[in-house]
This record gives sequence, C-alpha cells and structure tokens, in this order.
Amino acid sequence: MVPGVSFDEASGLTRVHVDVPEAKATIYLQGAHLTAWEPAGFEPVILLSHASEFGVGKAIRGGVPVVFPWFAGDTKRDRVNGHPGPSHGFARVQDWTLESVKREHDAMVLTFTLGPTEMSRTMGFAHFGLSLVFHIGRELDMQLTVTNTGDAPFGYEEAFHTYFEVADIHEVSIDGLEPTSFIDKADGGKVKPAAGAPIRFTETLDRVYNSTAAALTIHDVAGRRRILVRKSGSNTTVVWNPWKALPDLAEWDWHEMVAVETANVGENAIELAARASSTMGAHVRLEPA
Repeated sequence: MVPGVSFDEASGLTRVHVDVPEAKATIYLQGAHLTAWEPAGFEPVILLSHASEFGVGKAIRGGVPVVFPWFAGDTKRDRVNGHPGPSHGFARVQDWTLESVKREHDAMVLTFTLGPTEMSRTMGFAHFGLSLVFHIGRELDMQLTVTNTGDAPFGYEEAFHTYFEVADIHEVSIDGLEPTSFIDKADGGKVKPAAGAPIRFTETLDRVYNSTAAALTIHDVAGRRRILVRKSGSNTTVVWNPWKALPDLAEWDWHEMVAVETANVGENAIELAARASSTMGAHVRLEPA
C-alpha cells in the first residue's frame, strides 16, 4: 500500500482515494472515473451530480467520464443486437485495472489500463489498449493513450468529459475560444462563426469547437478563482451546460457546473494506424482571482 492511497467500495463499485498534502481525489475503477479533485487551499474543482446513479454498468453523471470510442450517441444504430451502443462508448462503464501507484515529486501518479472485454468485442473493438495516467497534486494532469494492437487501422472519438464545479454559472465566463467557429448543438447543429468574445451563459449552451488546441481560462467569479485548462493531442473542445435539471443531474447542480471537454470528435476523430498509439492530455491548475 502506498501512503496516501486507500480503497473502499460503494454501491458495488471499487473506489481509489488519494489523500496527500497537495490534494484529495477519488477515482472509481469503473470507467477509471475521477469523481473528485480538491487541491490544497481551494474548494472542490470537480462536480459530481447529487442525482447520479451508482451501480455496476451504470454511467456516473459528473466527474470526468472517459469517452471512447464514440462521442455522444452511437451513430451505428445496429451495433449490438439491433441496437446502438451506450452513449459516449463503453470505456466509462467497464472496469479498468489499476496498474501502478507511485509518488512522483509533488504528485501521486496512478495508471489505469483497459483492454478488450466481452462488451467491446461485441461492439467491434477487439484490438486496442487504453492507458490513462493521472498526476494528482496541486495541479491535475490526465493522459489517455490509445494503442491499436491489430493489423488494420481503426477510427475512434475520445474525450475527457470534465464537469468543473463553479460557484454560480450565471457569473462564469470562458476565455480562449473567441476566434474559433463552432457547431451549435443547442440550435440544431448549425455551424456558427467565431463569436469574438468570451463565452457567457444565459441559456442552454452546447458547442463543439473543432480544429483548436487553444488553452482556456474558466473565470469562476463568484468562487473567486480561475481554472486554467491546457491540452495536448486534442483538436476539439466541447463546452456545455444544460440550463436545467436532468434525470441524473440534480435540480441545483446545473447552477454549479460547466462542462469543458478536451476531445477529438467529429471532423477531428482519430484514424489510428495498425500497431500505432496516440495520446491526448489535459492539464488543470487553479489561480485565486
């Protein structure tokens, strides 16, 4: 056992807890799903829905769902027994393996892996490997590596569907995407020109910004802090707030969250050559405002 790391079980799911001087965090083995990160000196940064279901094979609402190998709804309508696969893919509802835990400088480093499973094989994914490395400390770093272990190329989409916790969405703005056009999913998927201004929230917002590697700053004005997000190996950013409760998103949760997703989806989906690997990363740090 590594000091500062412990395990427990809730609703039949195994959790890994990190409690070190620099930060606290929780990761479920199912989905390698980070549900909490609280760096020392700050309030929690990751929102977990108060109405999320917890159970074997049930997707957790909130935290950082790992999206793979497709984003949102499955476009293959007959993937399994005449039905599409699960929303956002199968990786977030499968148990990953915790391969290693180690202390590295001022962070705890946890590596999770996922290979082909009975579920993935039924969905046509039998030759892949996933590795997800978390550096948990005063800053949060996540690196997802996809490896094609087969002899033929395959395509996939991926995302860290991160739910950031904010004090009040009505007082939040986001800098970094001003010069980028976007797909407005809240307006029928229309392609819209760059807004030329920070993102602000006054109604349902669901935008896919393609062909951008820009770093972002989330201004959590009421929370008196800034959340800075840098990414690597990612050419898509998704920004979302439903502006209402959902069946598994409690009534007040949407007031206190904004989803900012590091991704490769749509026109930026990855085509991975045989025996090749590709890595996508997100790095998060906080500053007082």
